[in-house]
Amino acid sequence: MIPIKSLFAGTSVAALALLAILVSPRVAMAAPTTLDNMQAAFNGESNAHARYLAFANKADAEGYGQVASMFRAAARAEEIHASNHAAVIKTMGAVPQAKIDAPDVKSTRENLQAAIKGETYERDVMYPDFLRKAKLDRNRDAVKSLNFAKTAEAEHAKLYTEALNSLDQLKGSKSEAFYVCPTCGFTARTLPQEKCPSCFTPKGKFEKVA
Repeated sequence: MIPIKSLFAGTSVAALALLAILVSPRVAMAAPTTLDNMQAAFNGESNAHARYLAFANKADAEGYGQVASMFRAAARAEEIHASNHAAVIKTMGAVPQAKIDAPDVKSTRENLQAAIKGETYERDVMYPDFLRKAKLDRNRDAVKSLNFAKTAEAEHAKLYTEALNSLDQLKGSKSEAFYVCPTCGFTARTLPQEKCPSCFTPKGKFEKVA
C-alpha cells in the first residue's frame, strides 16, 4: 500500500486546501446578510404582486368577484411592501433587484390554497428569520419594513383562509371594497376606527381597492 503522504508529495499547499474543500462533505456557506434578506424580500413581494393580480383575473373569470377584489387589494399591499423594501436597499447602497416569474395560475380554490401557503411561510418563517438578523445588525429601517410586511401577511393569511372556507357561498359574488394602508400595506375589509393598527397611519389615507 502506498502511504497517503506519498500520494500528495510535491502538491502545493493551495492545491491541498482546494482539495480539502472539494472532498469535504460540508462546505461552510456564508450566512445571508441583511442586504441579502432585503433583496430576497423585495423579490418575493414583487412576485407576489404579479401573482395576486393574475389570481384576481382568474377569480373574476370564475365568478368570484369578492375574491378577485381581495386579491387585488393584497396585490396592492405587496406592491407597498416591495416599495418599502426597495427604499431600505437603497439606503444600504445597493440597487433593488427582482426576477419576476410567470405566475402559476390554477383554479381559484387552488390559488387560495397556494396564497395561504405563501403568506403563512412569510409570516412564520421568512420574516421572523429576516427580522432576527436585522435586529442583530441594528438596522432599524430594515426592521421597520420587515415588521410592516410580516403584520400585513398575517392579515392576508386570515382573509385567504376565510375566503377558502366559504368559497362555495362566494360563487357569483360581486366585487367588494377592501382597504389598504399606503404606508405598511395592512389590508382589511373595513376602515379602522381611527388609525392603522400596524403603523398608525390615519384612516383617511387608506386606499380603497375593489
